[in-house]
Amino acid sequence: MTASVANLRTLRADLPASLVVFLVALPLCVGIAVASGVPAELGLVTGVVGGLLVGFLPGSSLQVSGPAAGMTVLVAEAVDSYGLAGLGTIVLVSGLIQIALGLFRLGRWFRAISVAVVQGMLAGIGLLLIAGQLYVLAGSATPHSGPGKFTGLPGLAADLVTSTTAQLALSVGLATLVIMVQWDALRARVRQLRMVPGALVAVVVAAALTALLDLPVDKIKVAGLIAAMEPSFGHWRQLTELGVLATIVTFTLVASAESLFSAAAVDRLHKGPPTDFDKELVAQGTGNTVCGLLGALPLTAVIVRSSANVQAGAQTKASRVLHGLWLLLFVAAVPGLIGLIPLPALAAVLIHAGVKLLPLRAVPALWRTERGEVVILVVTALAIGTTDMFTGVLVGLGLAIVKAAWETSHVRVTVDDAGTGPIEVRITGNATFLRLPTILTALNELPTDRTVRLDLRGLRHADRACRTALEEWVETHNEGTTTPVQILTTD
Repeated sequence: MTASVANLRTLRADLPASLVVFLVALPLCVGIAVASGVPAELGLVTGVVGGLLVGFLPGSSLQVSGPAAGMTVLVAEAVDSYGLAGLGTIVLVSGLIQIALGLFRLGRWFRAISVAVVQGMLAGIGLLLIAGQLYVLAGSATPHSGPGKFTGLPGLAADLVTSTTAQLALSVGLATLVIMVQWDALRARVRQLRMVPGALVAVVVAAALTALLDLPVDKIKVAGLIAAMEPSFGHWRQLTELGVLATIVTFTLVASAESLFSAAAVDRLHKGPPTDFDKELVAQGTGNTVCGLLGALPLTAVIVRSSANVQAGAQTKASRVLHGLWLLLFVAAVPGLIGLIPLPALAAVLIHAGVKLLPLRAVPALWRTERGEVVILVVTALAIGTTDMFTGVLVGLGLAIVKAAWETSHVRVTVDDAGTGPIEVRITGNATFLRLPTILTALNELPTDRTVRLDLRGLRHADRACRTALEEWVETHNEGTTTPVQILTTD
């Protein structure tokens, strides 16, 4: 009896929370799919899988999975290079790798990835997403390359001055953006409106006005669910291509990192059981494996939907499962409504989402305490914008490793010279190649006509570069003097 009452209480909280998450997820699922260059229905399929399948699996209890804005640029590049069939293969294999990583209990190690790299990755994605959607906002074709999205903006501005069609599309997009921002501000003051997200209201209003006024604005093309899913996974021979393998690694890294960092953030928002990162990685991998089989978008845990779920009062995983059910019913009952949505309105929703990926508030505070982290963040974002996702993430990781090596490589060189007798030189700490200039500068300044006693007993670690440099210095110093260097070690 007690269990039944508890279940009833949690259902009373989970049911309205699931409706909130459904309303938040609906325009995002559609918009992310369109921005990724795939049929809109596939975004909803991924949302359904994230709710009905991943929502049931253990790991995190309250975070919600689905298509993520953080994967948009990467998916668009994969579709452009390998087609929808290739995307299915990439998502499927990435999911299998995630399952393997979780089963081998490697999920927790994703938390070791530098936060600055992840923030830089999301910032780079956000900038590319915003730049790309500006073209859609003005009814123009979006350049495929990342740098092209930025270099083409002056030409886009020129088109806006002369084209009435572009001005009309921009007006629809800007109106959508204004409605969305104002509604969200109103929700913060009026409790009764908190269940209805601004993105949904703005898209509905834009669609209604576009239809009533018969505005010549491009709308979403609806292919039908079965037709959209027809090109499922295939072309296994593509797995021998280096580009495909690099894309799979990038998908796995980005999707896993975003999901697990989202889980860590959601855990701080509620008082329920914490996330089991290994089980969560298995759950995400299972969802991506199914999405790959269905030829849909990859999924990750999404902080926007997850925080909405928590703030709406969800108590158990039932809320996220039910949100998947509402998405499925929408796809089955009224898929044609998607075709009424104007593309500039969706572009406005995605620009709003892209801005949220930028760490605008975190950077000033971080600059005052950890400027090296800001450098990693900015360089990672710029590298992604000027090259590609995989290269940008590698650059960021490389910088993070160098920074960590520099910070842990503390070396102190002390020279005691009384004027007569041996010169005492003590090297203490951890010596890596990053500290070689400091060490060699001090040693090369020593006179060659005096006895040098080199005390290495406080040197806890020396990498190969430092050991070789010290040996070469001793050899060179001994050649120019009759008093060889005396070396003191712990051996």
